[in-house]
Amino acid sequence: MSLETISESRSFRGTQGVYRHRSRATGTDMTFAIFLPEAAQFGKVPVLWYLSGLTCTHENAMTKAGAQQWCDEAEIAIVFPDTSPRGEGVANDEAFDLGQGAGFYVNATQDPWKPHFRMWDYVTEELPALVCENFAVDPEAMGITGHSMGGHGALTIAMTHPDRYRSVSAFAPIANPTESDWGRKQFSAYLGEDRATWRAHDASILMAERGYPGEVLIDQGSTDQFLDLLRPEALAHAMIARRQPGQFRMQPGFDHSYWFVQSFMADHVFWHAERLA
Repeated sequence: MSLETISESRSFRGTQGVYRHRSRATGTDMTFAIFLPEAAQFGKVPVLWYLSGLTCTHENAMTKAGAQQWCDEAEIAIVFPDTSPRGEGVANDEAFDLGQGAGFYVNATQDPWKPHFRMWDYVTEELPALVCENFAVDPEAMGITGHSMGGHGALTIAMTHPDRYRSVSAFAPIANPTESDWGRKQFSAYLGEDRATWRAHDASILMAERGYPGEVLIDQGSTDQFLDLLRPEALAHAMIARRQPGQFRMQPGFDHSYWFVQSFMADHVFWHAERLA
């Protein structure tokens, strides 16, 4: 599968690139970014997948999360996918939390979304294969993280495919979408009204039913303006009930913004680097 280079820039000792390709999963052109540390010049390096939140593209975390310095130091790559298919002919909605920019990392089964909104397949299958084929990253050393809607995606993907992702963390994830307006609305549109099909995409339910074989790191701001929509207490309770190894950290005074993500990005990068080494 051919890649179009949009940009490549020196960042710390490594390279920050942005690329475009034609996706079989979504039937659209898709754009993603990848930072490669200096160590990638000499051999394959572990790779961390960062899934972004509502309204974001690849660019938000690439420019605002402050990950490149720490990834270069830790000698791991980081990939920033887009959050949905985009373009002419792709279904959309006037609301910011549905449609383009709000793929929720699921495979839609309902019209008008199902022809293009197959972000689960794109993020778990197609893009990893493409990245591993074209860049010096190790497919046996992958971790996953994300913010908000992306934290939801990271947790559900890791718990569904623990054999593929050796580490998982999340920043302020949408933790219990089947019981939140950030979830019920989107799952009804993308997956239909059968709530049984929603369960596979709810991190709190998956944590209660199966957990994750390694440790889990969750950071949540205590003054997050979206706490009622995120429902972090559901995930925290599920982790405690399951006795899931890991940390759930309520960070005092932090909101939902990228200032919060940036403040704890180094912790997450080195958490993953230790487990992917």
